[in-house]
Amino acid sequence: MSHDSAVTFRFAAPHEAETIRAIEFEAGLRFVSVGMTGIADAPPMAREIVENKIEAREIIVALDQHATCVGFVMFEPQPTRIYVQELDVLTTHAGRRIGAALIEEVARIARIRQVPQLVLSTYRDVPWNAPYYRRLGFRDIDSPELDAALLARRDAHIARGLDESKRVFMRRDLV
Repeated sequence: MSHDSAVTFRFAAPHEAETIRAIEFEAGLRFVSVGMTGIADAPPMAREIVENKIEAREIIVALDQHATCVGFVMFEPQPTRIYVQELDVLTTHAGRRIGAALIEEVARIARIRQVPQLVLSTYRDVPWNAPYYRRLGFRDIDSPELDAALLARRDAHIARGLDESKRVFMRRDLV
């Protein structure tokens, strides 16, 4: 795919499923610092889900200069957009714009597929959530703007026990 001096990007390989789950778990621990221990305590995605997403080529990994997986983005192609499901970078590699570069990889795929936007759902007030995505060109979607698919996703979040009052859907239009 693309690369800068040290970090390269490619679709995840089947043998990386456990590494991806470990990165997800480690990233979740950051939420302890903002009092959101429920997220930190949550188990990572089921291995089968990760394996299916890898097979579908819907996870991109970031590799450091030693070819070690240090972050990933998981996404879901939809008819008019790509939904960014998860973006995690190891805290040891935070602040290197790896997350931003992973989002750019998804944007590149969207442009190739002629899909005009990226959409995601995130916490409004967690510093590395909504404020971070705003810096990457995402804007909040107001509740009246939510379409049926996003409303269904919000209902699924509520059913899973997420506090949607603290969350926001965001979109980035790709020109």
